[in-house]
Amino acid sequence: MAAVTELVERLDVIGRLDAAIGPIKQRRRGHTGAQLLVGLAAAQLVGEDFLVGLAATTAAGLARRLSDTQLAAVETGLGDVHTAALATLIAVAPARAAALCESVTIDLDTTDVEVYGRHKRGVAYNHQGQRVGRPHVATWADTATVLAADLLAGNEDPRGDAPALLRRALAALPARARAGRIRLRADAGYFAGQLARAALFTGIEFAIGARRIAPLWRLLDGLTEADWTDAIDMPAAQVAVADYCPNWWPAATGLLIRRVRLDVANGAVSADPRARRRRTLHPDQRVLPLPELTALAATEPVYGYSFIVTNLDVSTGEAAADVEHWYRHRTQIENLFRDAKHGAALRHLPSGYPEVNRAWMWGALLAAGLTGWLHQLTATPTADGSLIGHGVRDGQAMIATLRHRLIRVPARLVHHAGALILRLPPGQTLLAEILARIRALPATS
Repeated sequence: MAAVTELVERLDVIGRLDAAIGPIKQRRRGHTGAQLLVGLAAAQLVGEDFLVGLAATTAAGLARRLSDTQLAAVETGLGDVHTAALATLIAVAPARAAALCESVTIDLDTTDVEVYGRHKRGVAYNHQGQRVGRPHVATWADTATVLAADLLAGNEDPRGDAPALLRRALAALPARARAGRIRLRADAGYFAGQLARAALFTGIEFAIGARRIAPLWRLLDGLTEADWTDAIDMPAAQVAVADYCPNWWPAATGLLIRRVRLDVANGAVSADPRARRRRTLHPDQRVLPLPELTALAATEPVYGYSFIVTNLDVSTGEAAADVEHWYRHRTQIENLFRDAKHGAALRHLPSGYPEVNRAWMWGALLAAGLTGWLHQLTATPTADGSLIGHGVRDGQAMIATLRHRLIRVPARLVHHAGALILRLPPGQTLLAEILARIRALPATS
């Protein structure tokens, strides 16, 4: 845990979170709220899956002391951590920091965490019949860090909370980043006017997935082949723009359509009518059995369609392709969820108390955020501005990779000449490199 400890101390994560959360006990002794959350994050980074890895009674007791107000204040403290990390990045890599501030992408999404205890509170059955809690998260996509989060029950619609979550995410952004261009991405689960209006009122450009409803399918009849432009980095895909603005949406809203030609003969479409890709087919083709659809594909193309409502500039084919390419990377938040679940321990909620589960969620999200800033502050820049990270493919390392290559590295701590020396086994050089880079970072004030 040497590298994690050094990064936490360099960014003063505990001090900044404690300043926002405040005391959780009347007497100033024992662990603070920030120490609890950072301890949860550190334990999950090491690989602990349950509260038993942290002295369960103590950890759960401290978590239950966190009030709703204090849990909400975690976002304020996290915003201060982001500000400190960005200030550090400005000192060591001003060009990269300027790029992060020039254009900011905020992603909104939810993920379901299944639980099995009948008496757990704050959870409910989702549409799949699973009893789940539902983390609702806003991320700073460019840094792979979390800005704001709620823990909903499985039957709660995130659209009602999305405008407030967006405003809180903006508040957690560093001031330098708020001064730049900010864009919002969300999938079709947020296809509602209130989020678009909230983005408009805060001066944010948005792109939100649209449900495949009948009026959108009818718009395809008005498009010709000349209206389609090849998509970027996606073979057999094209984009087009249609004039469509749902009721009560901002007046500048337009519709961006993407179609992808499907190779039906080689199994690109499932015979199961419930298959996800089959739902993207035109309604006239969707109802066909697979043999008839295969025969049709031999004479005319079969496409899968996606619809995006946006107030971004899509006035030309090239601009539309750029917007679609940017929106397609909305899956970055799915990577963060995967990391929080399979790298940390957000794949379950360990307690029957909602306060403990919210603290557990924040521990997992904080673990993912620490790895995001570790990448930004210690990766090696290249000539084209990209970063050579610590993953096996030179990208940003997932938590499981960092655990294997950096965190759970055996070493000996020895005394020599009045100093403590960490002696690593042969061939383990990554920890020494990262520790040297973290220690070279300027101290944050």
